[in-house]
Amino acid sequence: MTAGIMELFDAGKKGRGLRAKKEINTGEVLFAEPSYAAVVFNSLASQVCHSCFRRQANLHRCAQCRFAHYCDRTCQTACWEDHKQECAAIRKLGTAPNENIRLAGRLLWRRNKDQGLASDSQLVAVDQLQDHIKDLPEDELKKLATDVKNFLRYWSCGTKQHPAEYISHIFGLIKSNGLTLPDQRGLQSAGLGLFPNLSLINHDCWPNCTVALNHGNQSAVSSTLHSPLRIELRALGKISEGEELTISYVDFLNLSADRQKQLKERFHFDCSCDHCSQHISDDLMAATAEGKPSADVVKEVTAVSKETLEKVEKARKDGDHSQVLKLCQECLEKQENVLADTHLYKLRVLSVLPEVLSYLRRFAEAAEYAGKMVEGYTKLYHPNNAQLGLALMRAGVAHWHAGLVEVGHKMICKAYRIMMVTHGPNHSITKDLESMRSQTEVELKVLKENVLVMKNLPMTSSNSADENMDFLRKQ
Repeated sequence: MTAGIMELFDAGKKGRGLRAKKEINTGEVLFAEPSYAAVVFNSLASQVCHSCFRRQANLHRCAQCRFAHYCDRTCQTACWEDHKQECAAIRKLGTAPNENIRLAGRLLWRRNKDQGLASDSQLVAVDQLQDHIKDLPEDELKKLATDVKNFLRYWSCGTKQHPAEYISHIFGLIKSNGLTLPDQRGLQSAGLGLFPNLSLINHDCWPNCTVALNHGNQSAVSSTLHSPLRIELRALGKISEGEELTISYVDFLNLSADRQKQLKERFHFDCSCDHCSQHISDDLMAATAEGKPSADVVKEVTAVSKETLEKVEKARKDGDHSQVLKLCQECLEKQENVLADTHLYKLRVLSVLPEVLSYLRRFAEAAEYAGKMVEGYTKLYHPNNAQLGLALMRAGVAHWHAGLVEVGHKMICKAYRIMMVTHGPNHSITKDLESMRSQTEVELKVLKENVLVMKNLPMTSSNSADENMDFLRKQ
């Protein structure tokens, strides 16, 4: 926690909140908070390190429970304090329960160890966070009861027992305050964690802060030097003294009514931020093509797009790349001259196409679609939004691989500037972008030098000209 930079205050209808005690600069870290408890998703248990949450090949498995996996002995030793009771519980049960139950277990073991008190770095104790159980609908309460029942089977008999009502409270805390954690590349969700200080920051659809996961120091040779998994809160722009700090709980790329619905169902409040109350950007996200197609045609194409995107998601999960490509191309054809390039459904198709085309090594096509995606994202997202930065990175790489080095370099530079704000210089994504920026810069320099050489070469025949062009392409 950064002392003197922010304070807890009464945010009125929103409850508690945090505000700046002094002016804060763009990209400044307001605080870094280690996870109170965090777990890897069961589906990625053998692919993601249970200590640093990096996605890796050839992870080492815990010899006792045979469920947890780690980068190396350093990560395993650093995580043992969190894993040891979980390890015994998994061995006793014979299998690992779902991630919500495992996170509840880790949270309770940590709470019992701390005797329910907040540490020096915590603004509030975990028990003081809101669980919103009274706001849950009937079907969610039934799921909660099932989780509590399964948890009691998992909880080790030798540890302190808690009544079912209190276990329900813990699951409520996780549902209302749990944060999805990405892998080191930021491209896939890897697990779930709880961060008490972060839970105090209120939502805004156009926030002044962003959250990035720092995966710690993997290069440490000793677990005593191993920096922990932690989130970092960074300023997206200049923040004035006394201004409330906000983050976005949902992706902005949804209509305001849909964002409000998500927030109500998941976090149990009605969003009244400026972008929701004034429906800012809704017109762009639902815009039609310039030819002004009829309402019936727009309705039909919108319905087809929604249905196709559901099929695309299923094909992606199945790993059927040819089917993903076919569905996306067919959908884009139907959207042509009907939906604008900023329409949500068109952007969702455009976000998938470069990925599958790059996988199929059709980089020129991937670059074309990625460029259109970035154009739409730029009109909608905050200029320092991490999703825009990641889109620029993917588009830059596609152009680079397609031989369009200059365009790719410019996109990679833009992505680097955004990620320096949202993730900082030491994050693996920023380091990757720095490396790509250096490589493309060198390639551009070589290409320009070769062009100057070619201008001075005698053009004796068409064959020699073709040979020179082939040389340039290879370079």
